[in-house]
Amino acid sequence: MYKIMEEEEFEFQPTELSDDLCFCPQAEFNNKPDSLFFNDGVRRIDFILVYEDEDKKEFEKRHTFQRRKSESLSFYHKLNSPGFLQVVDDKLMFIKVHMPWDVLCTYAEVLHIKVPIQPNDLASSSSPWRFFSCITKHFYPNEELISKETEYFTAPFEKDRLDYFYIKEKDIFFTPAMRSRMAYYILSRAPYEIRGNIKKFGITKLLDGGVYKAAYPLHDCRFNVKSTEQGCPNERYLLYEEWAHPKSFYKMQPLDLIRKYYGEKIGIYFAWLGFYTIMLTLAAVVGLGCFIYGYKTQETSTWSKEVCDPQIGGNIVMCPQCDKFCKYWRLNTTCELSPSLSLLPCLFFPVSAHVLAAVTLFLEFWKRYQAELEYEWDTVEFLEQEEPPRPEYEAKCSYERKNPVTGVKEKVPYTACGRCIRVSIGIGTVLFWILLILASIVAITVYRLAVFFTFSHRLRNQDLKQLEPLKEYVTPQMATSVTASLISFVVIMILNILYERVAIWITDFELPRTKTDYENSLTLKMFLFQFVNYYSSCFYIAFAKGKAVSYPGRPVYLLGKYRNEECDPGGCLFELTTQLAIIMGGKAIWNNIQEVLLPWVKNLISRHCTRVGSEKVIPRWEQDYQLQPVSKLGLFYEYLEMVIQFGFVTLFVASFPLAPVLALVNNLFEIRVDAWKITTQFRRVMPEKAQDIGAWQPILQGVAILAVATNAMIIAFTSDMIPRLVYYWSFSVYPYVDHYNNTMAGYINSSLSIFDTRDFTNSSRPFADTGITTCRYRDFRYPPGHPRQYEHNVYYWHVVAAKMAFIIVVEHIVYLTKFILSYMIPDVPYAVKEQIKREKYLTQVILHETNLKLVTKRLKPIAKDCLKETEVKLAMEEMDLDL
Repeated sequence: MYKIMEEEEFEFQPTELSDDLCFCPQAEFNNKPDSLFFNDGVRRIDFILVYEDEDKKEFEKRHTFQRRKSESLSFYHKLNSPGFLQVVDDKLMFIKVHMPWDVLCTYAEVLHIKVPIQPNDLASSSSPWRFFSCITKHFYPNEELISKETEYFTAPFEKDRLDYFYIKEKDIFFTPAMRSRMAYYILSRAPYEIRGNIKKFGITKLLDGGVYKAAYPLHDCRFNVKSTEQGCPNERYLLYEEWAHPKSFYKMQPLDLIRKYYGEKIGIYFAWLGFYTIMLTLAAVVGLGCFIYGYKTQETSTWSKEVCDPQIGGNIVMCPQCDKFCKYWRLNTTCELSPSLSLLPCLFFPVSAHVLAAVTLFLEFWKRYQAELEYEWDTVEFLEQEEPPRPEYEAKCSYERKNPVTGVKEKVPYTACGRCIRVSIGIGTVLFWILLILASIVAITVYRLAVFFTFSHRLRNQDLKQLEPLKEYVTPQMATSVTASLISFVVIMILNILYERVAIWITDFELPRTKTDYENSLTLKMFLFQFVNYYSSCFYIAFAKGKAVSYPGRPVYLLGKYRNEECDPGGCLFELTTQLAIIMGGKAIWNNIQEVLLPWVKNLISRHCTRVGSEKVIPRWEQDYQLQPVSKLGLFYEYLEMVIQFGFVTLFVASFPLAPVLALVNNLFEIRVDAWKITTQFRRVMPEKAQDIGAWQPILQGVAILAVATNAMIIAFTSDMIPRLVYYWSFSVYPYVDHYNNTMAGYINSSLSIFDTRDFTNSSRPFADTGITTCRYRDFRYPPGHPRQYEHNVYYWHVVAAKMAFIIVVEHIVYLTKFILSYMIPDVPYAVKEQIKREKYLTQVILHETNLKLVTKRLKPIAKDCLKETEVKLAMEEMDLDL
């Protein structure tokens, strides 16, 4: 074990573990607020631990605090790192951890950290935009501030082969991110209590138990002021100026510097977010262009003119949409919405086809770009066996099993039966919460049906003078849709907060082996829940509402009491668009409040509460302590937010062509907001390795495949595009009419069936007797008096056949196109393959030369002995010959 040397600056030295607890000496602050070194100016601070001095606490809490102090001091004994303590404000104590060179070499080999072996001698391909460099340079970070780093061939570090690595200076050979990662690896596995078979270890457990207040690596300087310390790279300041500052919103991201400062995991997230935003740019241009075109030409719609025409729409009496209390209404009361309803169908196919094609290209080209980053950032061979087990997993290991790969016995935390039980409980809990969401959707549907009766009775009978500018738009359907969408959004947010805790508890209970396994398991659970939570109401409007209403004389009831909802004469598309706009807009606003406002307010309160005097100089570690701690789940919520948005953009783009535009605007803010947040408001993120975006990649691919089906079905079943095309090409010409010219004139009359008011049942007949003999409803049925009255007519079966044919043809074409594109576009660029081969060759050459020298060195004494023996034998033979 280890004890502390009795100096101001000390190192832990090996010794026998004493029964008495050793106390660490305290060191004074040297009045250098930006210093990243010990007082000797040589040893670098690689990590900070913070705990509270329990001796200052109340007497009744002393027992708990003494236990925490015992655990804390026991934890110190297990560490083999230089460090010292410092009093801050008579309560907080800071432990500064330093990694010596030998420790760095040992754990760099354990963690398979790749380091340079020689400069990259393969010429990088020149950019096709080099001829426009005088223009494009303004869209890149300032090269005078952030210069391009030298490229190296790299290999996993080995302590016995130091001579073959490209080491200029030992102090800067391992980057601060690497040093912090190795320090955290040691801290997360240092034991502090052993009782029988139960072993407690790791800084995470001590943080959760309140023994330590915080554990974090240091920022290298303040975000808005350059450090005056010699040798400080000021990377945080550069990131703020060229990336996180609002003035740099138009610039490309300095991904190499982000990766160097925050690690590969943060770098790959921002690379993916930027790439996704570029894809949205192309889709947004097409969506916006089609929307503008449709808006300019909406007044030419024959269908819209017929609705608003007093001689056509004004003479069409529509049947009541609820029982007893609802009244008959004129079709031209929806005149203000009809241009919008006629606007959307002209956008369906071009926008959805372009977005789905852009999504396919995005996923394929992202694989290529990701392969380039994997090589540049040395994560090509970052395999699962290189990732160490989680401390929580190791602490529970009490059973033995034979490793199927190595054949060696190893410790595991559960048996095969125990694992099945844990997984089964997790699956059952997730299914229960999904059923809870579906129950909430049923409840909102019942609300829709119940409140629609009220709105239908009041809005049709009252003069809405107080809503004069909007009264044409305030229809019963619109009022019901808006209020139900708002309630649905509130329910979604509440269920998200509740399920988040449940999902984390389930994943902790399952006890995944590595952190990647943990994140993938949690990702799958959260996405399944979020998918149902966010999209279920949209799927209901798109594919369920208005599909099972029958006709006025025989309506369909939900729960035997509530009459099923009907869509507007133009379909449920406008309501679906309203639902999407409210959920996407509300979600974006709520997320920005959480990401920007809350951290800023918390930091403001923290600085106000801990401020002793404005003139007081505080050290770097105390400045960082006042910032917000990084979430345990890291980037999980950032990815989840973007993937949910990706679903809205792709799954329902046919009904909401402006979704890519809204997503693009949101993402342009999102990139800078996330950058500003982690650079200015949070402590430095623990650097982590990451090869790709993890489980989010197959989720994106699954959403893209599902989007083809949903958009085809929205166009076919939710919109009126197919019925209009069938009418235009088949029923607007002879033999159904007396001319041969295709036209949309008369479509309204053909799409509304006739109902005899005498056929109302007693439970559905309106109270008001207006003397109306017939009314119209949205369906394709034979009129009263026909031998097959109220049965579906030939127009209906033509439309159904056209819808099914459209879905089958579109899906097969799009899926075939996706397959061809994915086959033609290789996942790894040719140049990257060549560089990977070159790096492997150099590594093999170095290893071969090293092994050859080691063998030569070991065989040299043996060769000398053999040579001496040979000389002796020859000499004896000569003597024998002489004799």
